[in-house]
Amino acid sequence: MPRHDGRDNNQLRQLHIERPYFGSAPGRILIQAGQTTILCTASVSEDLPPWKKNQENPTGWVSAEYNMLPGSTAPRKSRRSDGRGTEIQRLIGRSLRAVVNFSALGPRMVTVDCDVLQADGGTRTLSITGGFIALVDALHEVEDPNFDINSVFSDSVAAVSVGIVDGQAVLDLDYPEDSQADVDMNTVMTGRGNIIEVQGTAERDVFSRKQLNEQLDLAEHGIAQLTKLQRDTLGERWPMDTSLES
Repeated sequence: MPRHDGRDNNQLRQLHIERPYFGSAPGRILIQAGQTTILCTASVSEDLPPWKKNQENPTGWVSAEYNMLPGSTAPRKSRRSDGRGTEIQRLIGRSLRAVVNFSALGPRMVTVDCDVLQADGGTRTLSITGGFIALVDALHEVEDPNFDINSVFSDSVAAVSVGIVDGQAVLDLDYPEDSQADVDMNTVMTGRGNIIEVQGTAERDVFSRKQLNEQLDLAEHGIAQLTKLQRDTLGERWPMDTSLES
């Protein structure tokens, strides 16, 4: 059965990336999935967190911040931080760090900022997908002859939402679907298909192991497409050895 916007159950929303976007950060992109629009920037600093500085041989770190701008939703969202935003930025940070070699990164701090300009579902997952591109771009601007970006990343990372809507497993939920879904699940995976994190909740009804597998299959299908988008966007800056790809 076609979805409310005409997509098939296994179809992503239309994706669009502007890169580089305006601003001064070395990594900066605008990424859109349907109506959801996010500005992802990445900045590099030599100033490590205190707990990293105190290590005998300090290595690098990647952190993330997430914010929904007041006009991104209706009614207006307050600028005050909340528990949801904190939880999401921790997810983004964990996801990006899962594919980074901190020793190869060296004693530098990268902060990835994800600012939601318009929210229509899937903001956390799109932040991860776009945040990875911004992170790679930022590290390509490091001016250190001893820095090798190709040693920093073990893999790429992308994320997508899946869920059960009207009894059917569907990919990449927008807000109308997300608000009515029986099950809402966010899946983070590497480009080679390994799972980093799965967040799944029975919002309105419980779901079976079979339905869980259906959703994970859809997520894997979607993330393979997102990985290709990331790779095509970065082009020669893609930091992985393509000979290792299956």
